Amino acid sequence: MSKVRIGIIGCGGIANGKHLPALKKLHEEVELVAFCDIIEEKAIKAKSEYGTEDAKVYTDYKELLKDKTIDAVHVLTPNRSHSFITIDALNADKNVMCEKPMAKTYAEAKEMVETAKKTGKILTIGYQNRCNPESLYLKEVCKADDLGEIYYAKAHALRRRAVPTWGVFLNEYEQGGGPLIDIGTHALDLTLWLMDNYKPKMVVGTTYKKLGDQKDCGNAWGDWDQSQFTVEDSAFGFVVMENGATIVLESSWALNTLDVREAKTTLCGTKAGADMVDGLRINGVKFNKQYVIKPDLNASGVDYFDGVASTPADIETRTYIDAITKGTELRVKPEQALVVTQILEAIYESAKTGKPVYLAD
Repeated sequence: MSKVRIGIIGCGGIANGKHLPALKKLHEEVELVAFCDIIEEKAIKAKSEYGTEDAKVYTDYKELLKDKTIDAVHVLTPNRSHSFITIDALNADKNVMCEKPMAKTYAEAKEMVETAKKTGKILTIGYQNRCNPESLYLKEVCKADDLGEIYYAKAHALRRRAVPTWGVFLNEYEQGGGPLIDIGTHALDLTLWLMDNYKPKMVVGTTYKKLGDQKDCGNAWGDWDQSQFTVEDSAFGFVVMENGATIVLESSWALNTLDVREAKTTLCGTKAGADMVDGLRINGVKFNKQYVIKPDLNASGVDYFDGVASTPADIETRTYIDAITKGTELRVKPEQALVVTQILEAIYESAKTGKPVYLAD
């Protein structure tokens, strides 16, 4: 097919920091022909830096979707609007790359999946941490059954003092939550993907806002506005899968800890284990002796395309475009992202009610 014509809905930080630079590298295969943001200046700026000469600017995404020449859109808005913009785009015959998390609620995410199936359009979610060198290598380890049955795992998303103070990150209405839905979602997605286990049975969760009301907290991005801090500052989940496996999810923007790890996982299997504490480490026992292996991931062949080093965002974008143009398999399937949202919602519900949430009979 000719170049994929793409429209961008939401021209804020994630668009400029991740998606637009990655799409620009594929200029021989894609054209950025439309930019939409409720703040028109942001759309104009994105067009000037990344768009075609005749690219159009919109403040209403529904007007953008009327353009029948657009093949695909990137939905890069706050979490609240992921679902209805994606559903409208799919119904307008557009393929969709939607930023994480899939949606605020399981019901919204499920409708996104159902709409993609109904329309036959491609839908994927922006979980680029699957494309890190450690993740790609560890996935091959898991596929080869080198770890055996993975029955215990930890999903790590811990920051000591890194509360995002810009945009609407602190706004529960717009985002649906704080660190759990923001960065915990990456760690959980990565862990489920590596385990290849998408059947949760029961969830217990706790959320805390212990530091969000404090001042002078040494935040990486400066002091936050306490009056605007309407989400949790840390959240934790205990997930039991149908096959009996256990996942512990830990997430924080602000926590008194030195165990800082973000978008990382720890896997414990019957044959061996793996973690991402100091790069990728694989541990086990051989010839009656314990061992630790650290693969050299600096060599080419892990996260490279055509001999050129690629960022996780580059790989994510390449996979999405190839799915459109070549019909190749998506790296992140919407049905997988749906389960992530289901578990996150259950953690919030459990934290609110003080009771376990049962997801399977």
